[in-house]
Amino acid sequence: ASDVYKRQGQTGLSVAFDLPTQMGIDSSSSRAAGEVGRVGVAIDTVDDLHLLFDGIPLDKVSTSMTINATASTLLAMYIVVAEERGISREKLSGTVQNDILKEYIARGTYIYPPAPSLALTAEMFRFCAAEVPQWNPI
Repeated sequence: ASDVYKRQGQTGLSVAFDLPTQMGIDSSSSRAAGEVGRVGVAIDTVDDLHLLFDGIPLDKVSTSMTINATASTLLAMYIVVAEERGISREKLSGTVQNDILKEYIARGTYIYPPAPSLALTAEMFRFCAAEVPQWNPI
């Protein structure tokens, strides 16, 4: 049953996150009221990601995450899920949107001011090149 995804041609998946997750707000916060799970999946903890990816072989499926301001956080959590399953970072493939400038111009779902946000984006490039080489950091 674990190879069903492959027999059916599934080699990748895309994850959309709810607004609180996109803005780094815990689902239990009053600031998240009415938005939890509304436009995507709510992720607050590594356990949430374990549940989301239950039965999905992270070393065989490329994962795309539509996420910007919290891209580095979600990727870090994704790596933890993989490593807790015995999958090394080098075997992970996928993409995070990680286009923080769009959040200032179009949506307003940024967390930090532009300079620190861009520094975090650049650091994610460096980290992925060194530690998660099959990952597209933007």
